[in-house]
Amino acid sequence: MQRSFADKLQDYAALTIRLGINIQPGQELFLTAPVADVEFVRLLVAEAYQAGAKNVQVNFVDDIAAKSRFIYGSDEAVAYAPKWFYDGVANAMEAGAARLGVISEDPGLLSDIDPTKVSTWYGAAGVAAKRVGELVGSAAINWSLVAVPNPRWARLVFPGDSDETAVAKLWEAIFTCCRVDQPDPLQAWRDHCDNLALRRDYLNQLNLTAVCFRGPGTDLEVGLVDQRIWIGGWGTAKNGVTNAPNIPTEEIFSMPHRDRVQGTVSSTLPLSLRGQVVDKIQVEFKDGVVVRASAGEGEKTLIGLLDTDEGSRRLGEVALVPPGCAVARTGLLFTNTLYDENAACHIALGSSFAENMMGYDDLSADERLAAGSNDSRIHVDWMIGSREVEVDGILPSGERKPLMRGLDWVEAV
Repeated sequence: MQRSFADKLQDYAALTIRLGINIQPGQELFLTAPVADVEFVRLLVAEAYQAGAKNVQVNFVDDIAAKSRFIYGSDEAVAYAPKWFYDGVANAMEAGAARLGVISEDPGLLSDIDPTKVSTWYGAAGVAAKRVGELVGSAAINWSLVAVPNPRWARLVFPGDSDETAVAKLWEAIFTCCRVDQPDPLQAWRDHCDNLALRRDYLNQLNLTAVCFRGPGTDLEVGLVDQRIWIGGWGTAKNGVTNAPNIPTEEIFSMPHRDRVQGTVSSTLPLSLRGQVVDKIQVEFKDGVVVRASAGEGEKTLIGLLDTDEGSRRLGEVALVPPGCAVARTGLLFTNTLYDENAACHIALGSSFAENMMGYDDLSADERLAAGSNDSRIHVDWMIGSREVEVDGILPSGERKPLMRGLDWVEAV
């Protein structure tokens, strides 16, 4: 029996709350969402209370209203981010609140805004939100991220269609990627996360010292930190809650050593970055640092990102995603990082995740840097994988081990 859109949307809300966040009885939830998606938010809130949440605090945002800062705001306004707000979010998380983000990006919303202004504000926001970023990066609490369509995003994915048709198609694509179209979405997701965990455990057993990518425009070696951990599938936060950060997720990721990245790499998908599209990225790394960078589109935005701080020219993440996974099988270019990063192998400029290094919490800030962790106000994923890019691992013996060829992993687990 074919389920209605309303049934699928309800299942998407249930999946988000019950598994994405796995809200616990008596736990609070801080939820950020676009104001245009109030109907879906109401489903999420109802589901959270049914699951036993003590309080659900909703923070509605509006990207179009936020754009006014760059059009009409003074230089002071462009350079200001309200630390008091982000401190409030951090306080809630430190008190045990789970964090859920509902995103609905317009990839080209700020294409007519001076990239320098955008970089200035994001830099200020990175400073103001540092505590929040550290709490998320260290998996202090259970958190997750999901996406919902909007007409401008949908028409980018399905050009030529009307708003209504494009949005309907994008919803169906989201349901497919998130396994909401399965007879039992929650069980389908549990099985998927279990399978990712098997691959994660296999990679940890290999104890790779580096991961190498080779393909058109790419010859890159990403050395890993000595105390490396691969993460994927289920995540367990420091509060003991096991959940699925990011829906969908197809990635297994680890921590590059900030000084051990060498070679050249080209992007394989466009990047939606700060309301602008950056495409055809080409970067050269030497001893971990970006020494040359260009882009066929959005180069000024890319350079602004790289110039954020000392750590923004180094890597904080390397992630493996088979080109034949569920998101990639749709054949769609989402121009949305949550989806595109789960369709291809990727690397991230900027900060590392604490959970990817054994003993991270026992080290001082200087000791973490010495061990190869990277610190930055940014963490930006961009896609470098495709069926044409071969992925190998370097074993502790120095032997090169094929990991991915074509659409899938070389070895089954």
